Amino acid sequence: MNSMTRIATLCSAALLFAACSKGEEAAKDTTTPAAAAAPAPAPAPAFSLADAAGQYDVSAVPESGTDTSATKYVLTAAADTAGWSITFPNGLKVPMQITVSGDSVMAKTGTFASQRRKGAKVMTESVMRMAGGKLTGTTVAHYQNAGADSVVRLRTEGTKKP
Repeated sequence: MNSMTRIATLCSAALLFAACSKGEEAAKDTTTPAAAAAPAPAPAPAFSLADAAGQYDVSAVPESGTDTSATKYVLTAAADTAGWSITFPNGLKVPMQITVSGDSVMAKTGTFASQRRKGAKVMTESVMRMAGGKLTGTTVAHYQNAGADSVVRLRTEGTKKP
């Protein structure tokens, strides 16, 4: 082989090697970094008994059924878990057991005379949150000796009294 052929072969090999190396490097350089994972949404603020303290005009409306009339009462909320109660227009006052979990307050009553069903006994369990300055949530009423019609689910909304 003459010297010109050797030089041409070496130059071709060097160019080929350089082209392959640049191609790999270019592939590394043109990749975009992995997209950062979207941050998790901030958790809802914890329910504050102190912020909720006061009296609320509450309306509880059944979610289904033929009787969609509202049950009205005044909810008295304390700055702690003691002293919460509901008072119906006829004067019946029912104490509530309160627990807080995250952004919700859970309220449970003992058994009392139903305001919806004459002569029936009922106990209720509610879950409520603060939304737009109101207490909103659901209440489940459990009626004693009512057979298949022993549970009523109600949408509950309470507006704080001034």
